[in-house]
Amino acid sequence: MTTPSTPPTPQAPYQQQAYQQPPAPQQFGQGPQAGHYASPIPVRPATLGDAIASEWTKIRSVRSTMWTLGVMIVLLLGIGLLSAVAVSTSDADLEGTPVLSLGFFGVLLGTICVITLGVMTIASEYGTGMIRTTLTACPSRARVLSAKAIVFFLLTFVLTTVMTTIVALLQTSILDAAAPSGDEWLRSTVGVGLYIATLGLLSLAVGALIRHSAGAITIMIGVVLLPLVLAIFMFAESLSSLQEWLLKYSIPNQLSVFYDNSVTSSGGPSGWDPLWIMLGVTAAALGGAYLAMNNRDV
Repeated sequence: MTTPSTPPTPQAPYQQQAYQQPPAPQQFGQGPQAGHYASPIPVRPATLGDAIASEWTKIRSVRSTMWTLGVMIVLLLGIGLLSAVAVSTSDADLEGTPVLSLGFFGVLLGTICVITLGVMTIASEYGTGMIRTTLTACPSRARVLSAKAIVFFLLTFVLTTVMTTIVALLQTSILDAAAPSGDEWLRSTVGVGLYIATLGLLSLAVGALIRHSAGAITIMIGVVLLPLVLAIFMFAESLSSLQEWLLKYSIPNQLSVFYDNSVTSSGGPSGWDPLWIMLGVTAAALGGAYLAMNNRDV
C-alpha cells in the first residue's frame, strides 16, 4: 500500500522590511574610537627655523657641496703655502708688500668654487624638479629663498674666514717680514670672508633668476673676470677712462683691496668699500629673485 506523499509546505511570503537610513559617517576625533591614538609629533605652524633646518640637511648631504668646498680648501691652503714657500726659498725681498697679500691668489681661484656652489644651491633643484617638492613642503617662496640664503652665507663665511686665517698664520710664520697690523688681519680674514660669502649670495640670486645651472655659472664667471680682461685689451686712448673704471671696480681688484694691494695707483675703492659695493649689488639681485619666485610658476 503506497503512502501518499506529503504536499510541500508553501514558503512564507516575502516580508519587505522598512527602509533604514545608513548611519552617518563619524567625524574625525569623534565616536567610540576617538582618543585611542595621539601623534607624537607636535602640530604647529612651520617657521623659518624649520626651513633653515631643511636647507642645512640638503646642503650638507649632497656631494656637490663636498666637492666644491673641498676644492676651495685645497686651493686656498695649497696656493697660499706654495706662494709663501716660493718667496722664502728665493730670498726675495717683499719691499713693503704686505705678507698677507700672498693669500690673494688662492682666494681669487676659490671664488669660482663659491660661485658654483651658490648657483647649484637653488638652480640644481629646478634642473631635477626637486623644487616642486620643496615648494609643496614650504609654500612660502620667500621663506625658502631666505633659508637657502642664510644657510649658504653662514657656511661659506665661516669656512672662508677659518681658511684665510690659517693661511695667514702659516704665511707669517714662514716669511720673515713685518708683522701685519690688526686692521690688516681683520680685513684679510673676516673682510675677505664677508666679501666672498656675499659674492656667493649674488650667485644664488642669479641662479634663482636664470633657473639653469650652467647658464648662471657662466654669467657669474663673466661678471668676475670679463671686466678685467676687457680692460687689459683696451689700448685706444679714447677708452682710457673706461679702462680705468673697469680696472678699479672689477671683482679681482676689489678683492685685492682687502690685502692693501690694489692694481690701480689712485682712486677707486679702498678699505671696506668693496664690501659695501658688493652688498648693494647683491641686495638688488636678491630683491629681483624674490619678485621672480613669487610672480612666476615653477
